[in-house]
Amino acid sequence: MKTNHDPLKAADPASSGECGRADRLMLQGPRSRTSEIVQLLRVTRDFLRGFRALHFVGPCVTIFGSARAREGEPHYQLARLMGAAIARLGFTVMTGGGPGIMEAANRGAKDAGGRSVGCNIALPSEQKPNAYLDRWVTMHYFFVRKTLLVKYSYAFVVMPGGAGTVDELFEALTLIQTGKIENFPIVIMGTEYWRELLGFIEKMARVGTMSRTDLDLIYATDSVDEAIAHIREKAIKPFHLKAAVRGHWPWLGERGLGRT
Repeated sequence: MKTNHDPLKAADPASSGECGRADRLMLQGPRSRTSEIVQLLRVTRDFLRGFRALHFVGPCVTIFGSARAREGEPHYQLARLMGAAIARLGFTVMTGGGPGIMEAANRGAKDAGGRSVGCNIALPSEQKPNAYLDRWVTMHYFFVRKTLLVKYSYAFVVMPGGAGTVDELFEALTLIQTGKIENFPIVIMGTEYWRELLGFIEKMARVGTMSRTDLDLIYATDSVDEAIAHIREKAIKPFHLKAAVRGHWPWLGERGLGRT
């Protein structure tokens, strides 16, 4: 007897009302061969959805930061100013698509009439895309999301944040350090907030657990103007970036992302 059973959908935590459990299922150890194959298909689907949504967004700068910052707080305002400045520089502003610093950066891009995109994550707390996005995609897997936040960007701006932001900072730093991606600039903003972390990175270089030349991969400042000058010098000039529109095929459901 035929049924409407769809193993891919049945294994999808989002479709079963258990949003955010995809990573837990992925990491809980060996399961049946069928379950592992279905899991692989779900990961592939996440990547395909991300590729289709973000392929035409243009060269990006990704801004990392806390989801807990609130409008009116200094870090929120700094992220908003930074988002606007990056948009005026000609980049698309990319964030994790959620609230807080992410919202502020996307909002700044819209303030400047620039392009604003987000790569959101499905969580049990139901993180919703913020209201300042031209386009967004919601992923089930953190590692897929982190890959996409790196894949389309020529610079990374690290605003004050928590464990997730620190993870994203060191992910980008490690990929550059090991030659997995180009030597894109990493700008850390909020020197007082990051003072102890910057000191720890200096300590790693001092005791030899990282190369002293790796310190040059990080630029720390509180100035939007200085950050933009660094991105212009280390991203636009070396990689000869210029405004361009990538061709797309509407008959395949592809959509470009125009400037507002």
